[in-house]
Amino acid sequence: MAAEQDPEARAAARPLLTDLYQATMALGYWRAGRAQEQAEFELFFRGCPFGGAFALAAGLRDCVRFLRAFRLQDADVQFLASMLPSDTDPAFFEHLRALDCSDVTVRALPEGSLAFPGVCGPLLVVQLLETPLLCLVSYASLIATNAARLRLIAGPKKRLLEMGLRRAQGPDGGLTASTYSYLGGFDGSSNVLAGQLRGVPLAGTLAHSFITSFLGTEVPPNPMLAPAASQGPVVDLAACVEAWLGRVCAHLGLGVQEPHRGERAAFVAYALAFPQAFQGLLDTYSVQRSGLPNFLAVALALGELGYRAVGVRLDSGDLLQQAQEIRRVFRSISAQFQMPWLESVSITVSNNIDEEELTRLAQEGSEVNVIGIGTNVVTCPRQPSLGCVYKLVSVGGQPRMKLTEDPEKQTLPGSKAAFRLLGADGSPLLDLLQLAEEAPPQAGQELRVWPRGAQGACTVRPAHVEPLLRLWVQQGQLCEPLPSLAESRAFAQLSLSRLSPEHKRLEQPALYRVALSDKLQALVARLRAGGSS
Repeated sequence: MAAEQDPEARAAARPLLTDLYQATMALGYWRAGRAQEQAEFELFFRGCPFGGAFALAAGLRDCVRFLRAFRLQDADVQFLASMLPSDTDPAFFEHLRALDCSDVTVRALPEGSLAFPGVCGPLLVVQLLETPLLCLVSYASLIATNAARLRLIAGPKKRLLEMGLRRAQGPDGGLTASTYSYLGGFDGSSNVLAGQLRGVPLAGTLAHSFITSFLGTEVPPNPMLAPAASQGPVVDLAACVEAWLGRVCAHLGLGVQEPHRGERAAFVAYALAFPQAFQGLLDTYSVQRSGLPNFLAVALALGELGYRAVGVRLDSGDLLQQAQEIRRVFRSISAQFQMPWLESVSITVSNNIDEEELTRLAQEGSEVNVIGIGTNVVTCPRQPSLGCVYKLVSVGGQPRMKLTEDPEKQTLPGSKAAFRLLGADGSPLLDLLQLAEEAPPQAGQELRVWPRGAQGACTVRPAHVEPLLRLWVQQGQLCEPLPSLAESRAFAQLSLSRLSPEHKRLEQPALYRVALSDKLQALVARLRAGGSS
């Protein structure tokens, strides 16, 4: 089966991104004559991450891309042959060479859903898919959920930028984090590859190294800049900046010798390169005595030519206090020199921002417009793994259940359907799992259900019913176009908006209820008791 012909295919996982025991089990299935037996697995997690009450499903697009590209190459098969017993029947390796996912079916939640995908097909193939699908879904869902939490803290008005590529766990982790932090609610990323391959909006400013590379003795090869309207004479920007610096320093009560010459030269160089998008990084030397007056001198010189600086960034110190002080200066300078646009210039902050600091920066009156987060979004330090599992629930149409001494690790047997039961106001009441053979629940119908973790059954009468699982891949073929990343992002925000406030609380949230139907509960009880299925 051919891979999708798009740039994203370059980022598809390879078939041997798996655990060795998947290959040893494949040989066991083949040797037992069970390779083509129909089987169904479910991929799910047992608890919401970060102590919260929700998770966002993510990674479906990556999974579909992987399935459509899945084919063991000769080098892959030769390597597996070197890892398996030397007396393995060569016919097994010929079977592996012919494998693809043309008989695989995937039902799953759409990306961005409040989260259980199911994968069915020939037993040997769907067993081989376990590890790569877990890898593709677990981290993506964890990142999306972490980003959604950060978005809830920041509120709808602050722009959030993911800036964690240099802190990510390798290049694949970096690309995944940039992609799914955007799905979870961030506004963009600094990761250029995520922009190229996934369409994530890009943003970036400049680093301290750019500024410290200038001493102030450098002479631009062409310091001349034409007005924004392209009418009027060109101006020596560096000279214009020096003239403005005196006026700015006089207003701020500074000596003109205090702002760093090299920093000012760096700002002029950046402004000549980006007159329509000039930004300043203010904390290389001193924010108040150097970075801010130098930025203002360049911004006002540009403003005189009809350009408008777009922002400043802070990367150290008390970010909240500095942002408030900078905004006060912007307003004062704006009034003094009749540049009204200056008072609303964007203030961006970064520097190891976590949930606690984000809460502080998001408070009313913070004056911060854009917040860049790196380490604490891409590494998920509060919980570095979602802990997804992939469990067999049916073989040959017969339910299978894992029975273990640990009740939390017992699985739910059989091929299932899932529905979200909603109240009259559209808010979720609970999610219902039932056997696929059962008739779907109906709006207005009273249902007896068995909430997970409860001692007994209860009744519920939903005003609306939504099916959760959709058929995405059937016998290897895509059933409907996958939503774009931007569409999945919008769907995630809609899903979160419908969740009740007590479930969205980041500390001690109310648990979201999942319940079993009468028939599924009875099947579980029968298998636990050792009865026939």
